[in-house]
Amino acid sequence: MAVRIPQSLSTGLQPETGWSVLDYELREQKAHTLGALSGQVEQALATLRVFDAEAHQPDREHRRCALLDNAADLVWAFMIQRELCGLRNWEAVVKDYSIPREVLNRVGQVRRRAD
Repeated sequence: MAVRIPQSLSTGLQPETGWSVLDYELREQKAHTLGALSGQVEQALATLRVFDAEAHQPDREHRRCALLDNAADLVWAFMIQRELCGLRNWEAVVKDYSIPREVLNRVGQVRRRAD
């Protein structure tokens, strides 16, 4: 009597090909980038919250606008990376990260850089 390995397990026993190694490396890089962007988004939002809690400063609006733009750019990059990883529930991310409406309103805007 011969015993067959279930087909669901047999795919893991196939020899590695160039494509499977490349696919693994791409997935690993996507996950690493997603984690890095997640940390950058958290840091940018924390910096914005700290700035909002501080006393008023002379150039407050200009600095706050720059912080909002930076946070929006990072949130946009994070959103794109999540899409590339197949994660599409954006509402949960907005809630989990407590992304302010002001930041969300700026996501995707193209701004001129001051030279």
